[in-house]
Amino acid sequence: MKKILFFLLLALPGFSQNFKLPRYEKLVLPNGLTLMLMEQHEVPVLAVSVGLPAGAVYDGAQYGLANLTAESLKFGTKSFSKALLDEKLDFLGAQLSTYATLETASLTSSFAVKDQETVWPMIKEVLVNPAFDASEFEKRKSRLLVELKQAKQRPSAVLGEYFNHFYYGNQPYGSPADGTPESIGGITLDQVKNFYRTHYQPNGTVVSVVGDFNTAAMKAKLTTLFKDWKKGTAATPPPAVKAVPSQSRVLLVNKENATETQIIIGQKGVPMNNPDYVGIEVVNTILGARFTSWLVDELRVNHGYTYGVRSSFDMKKAGGTFVIRTFTPTKTTIPAIDLALEVIGRLYTKGIDEKLLTSAKNYVKGQFPPRFETPAQLASLLTTMFTYGLNDSYINDFQAKVDALNVDSVKRIIQTYFPKDHFQLVLIGKTAEYREAAKKYGEVSEKQIETPGY
Repeated sequence: MKKILFFLLLALPGFSQNFKLPRYEKLVLPNGLTLMLMEQHEVPVLAVSVGLPAGAVYDGAQYGLANLTAESLKFGTKSFSKALLDEKLDFLGAQLSTYATLETASLTSSFAVKDQETVWPMIKEVLVNPAFDASEFEKRKSRLLVELKQAKQRPSAVLGEYFNHFYYGNQPYGSPADGTPESIGGITLDQVKNFYRTHYQPNGTVVSVVGDFNTAAMKAKLTTLFKDWKKGTAATPPPAVKAVPSQSRVLLVNKENATETQIIIGQKGVPMNNPDYVGIEVVNTILGARFTSWLVDELRVNHGYTYGVRSSFDMKKAGGTFVIRTFTPTKTTIPAIDLALEVIGRLYTKGIDEKLLTSAKNYVKGQFPPRFETPAQLASLLTTMFTYGLNDSYINDFQAKVDALNVDSVKRIIQTYFPKDHFQLVLIGKTAEYREAAKKYGEVSEKQIETPGY
């Protein structure tokens, strides 16, 4: 009942909880490993988030190498076979996952405090002493090849990969993190081992822990646990993003039996550390990030073109993209795109008045604290802050920055960050039905969805 009342209060106009980042301690061990420790004593659990500079931006032409390496960490270690590792975690009700995204490799874990003497050594072994079992590696490769081939039968699952490659080309941000059947088929276990040796080092890595512990005791425990993880030579950072498209373009990806079109409309975005990120979020909430947004009202409620539409900023270290993503029956592909473009144009032609801005500010402030309720959410936040070089003001000043927004500052944010032309469009569907009409949006190129790659 108290939690329900809390969320009702958050929804009230003018209510501000003034959420602040809970106290935590940050330290760097002699081997370069960074620890971020936050005590939360409400529940006897520990949440761990590990971030390493070993994401898909380092794949080069071997798309999927970073993610396959991350997954391979759990295929057995020096002291635990994969079966034993899985059995022990399952018996304890503990969670331990490894994966890679575009910019980082990650390990996440959660477990009861009473089980930490069992789980911490497993985490250490997975990170520092993976065995890279050849049999498990080949089994995962075989399953992954099937998954990647099946993904092409679900356009919504690959739409983002097509857009990223269309927008960034062969630059690192254009890499498909999961790989392609062709690239995965060519990856060997030796290549995975070499990627691990190059990128999995304590220096540049963060271990964030949130939960029911004593900071001094946890510091001592982790210092001892990871003392033998040897510092290495930092990998060369991926090249910065070069020029991105400045002219309107359209990629049509044909899926002959499709009855609907998957759509992304995109343009240049902003990096994660952009100083106006709060204002960008508030404006985007009005445009397409809540159920009462302009895009939802027009495309779903008023015209019935889709069940879902959303705008978002995909922020990365060296840049990012702004996208509107939706889907619609084939026959309404062009009307839906026209309407989406008209709606984003309203930011310039209509603008945002005081009443609408107040509504969006209250919504954003109300949604902010629940993002960081659980130990796992807080551990992930600490790792994100480390990865992207964000200080405490990223959280602590958020609501004050929301309150400081006014009609004039929002107008500046719109003019600076929200695109109004030179859009990049990716459409997956039965392209013959709208090929000619799509030419009005820009230079058209075409692919068949069966064609290898993106």
